[in-house]
Amino acid sequence: MIAEAGALPRAAAAVRERLEGIEPRAAVVLGSGLGALSRAVESAIHIPYAEIPGFPAPTVAGHAGELIAGTVEGVPVILQSGRFHLYEGHDPATVVLPARVCAELEIETLIVTNAAGGLRPTFRPPLLMSIADHLNLMWRNPLLGAVVPGEERFPDMSCPYDAALRGLANEVARDNGIDLEDGVYAAVLGPSYETPAEVRMLQRIGADAVGMSTVPEVLAARARGVRVFGVSSITNWGAGLSGQGLAHEEVLAAGQELAGSLETIIRGVLPRI
Repeated sequence: MIAEAGALPRAAAAVRERLEGIEPRAAVVLGSGLGALSRAVESAIHIPYAEIPGFPAPTVAGHAGELIAGTVEGVPVILQSGRFHLYEGHDPATVVLPARVCAELEIETLIVTNAAGGLRPTFRPPLLMSIADHLNLMWRNPLLGAVVPGEERFPDMSCPYDAALRGLANEVARDNGIDLEDGVYAAVLGPSYETPAEVRMLQRIGADAVGMSTVPEVLAARARGVRVFGVSSITNWGAGLSGQGLAHEEVLAAGQELAGSLETIIRGVLPRI
C-alpha cells in the first residue's frame, strides 16, 4: 500500500475526534504475540483501523487492527494493536503513519515492542532485551523525500533509545526479578527468516537480536523529538544457532510467555515518564 497524500492530517483528525478528551502522554506499539497488554487499558476506547484514513488492515497473525486509548497505571496512553510492515508491501510512509499520528497528538514518549530472534550466544530464549541501539538493514528510510512538517531533516541518532527510560526499565525489571538484557537490534526487510550465513554476518557486525520492524517507527519518532523506549521479546534463536527450524506460531507462543513480564515493565515505567 502507498500512503495517500494528505493522509497524516486526516488520520490525526480522525483519531483526535474519537479520543473523547483523552490526551495521551505515551504510545505503545504492540509486537507479534504481545496483544495481551491491551487488556490492561482502563476505560478503553477502541478505534478500528478501518475508521482511520490511510490505515490498512494488518495481514500478519498476532496483530490486531485497532488503536486503543485509555489509561494504564493512571497514565493516559494509546496502544497500537497491530503494526504495518514493509514486507507486507507497504511503503515506509504507511508503516510510520501511526507513529506520525501520535506525534501530531503531541505524545512525547513512544514505547516500541517486537518479537525478535536471539543472536548473542549468552541469550537463553525466551527473554526480554531492552534495545540500546539498532542497525537499519532494511535499506528503507521513512524520512526520504520532502520533509514532513514538524520533522527534522537530519535528526540526531546518537542516542535513539532514551537512556533515562532504559534506566527506569532496568530498575523495574530488577525490582520484580525480571531478566532484562541490553542489546543491539538489527532490522531486516523480511519476510523470510534469516539464513545461518546471514545470522553469522549479523553477529559479526554487532547485532544481538534480529527482527523485521521497529526501526522505521523509531526514525519517524526521533525526527519529531519523541522519546523512545524499545523492548524486544527474544522468542527464539536465530537460524543455525539451535539446530531447529523456525515457525511464526512458535514466535507467537513465546511472545505470549513473555507478555506478563513485559506488561510489568511497561506498567512500571509509564507512571515515571
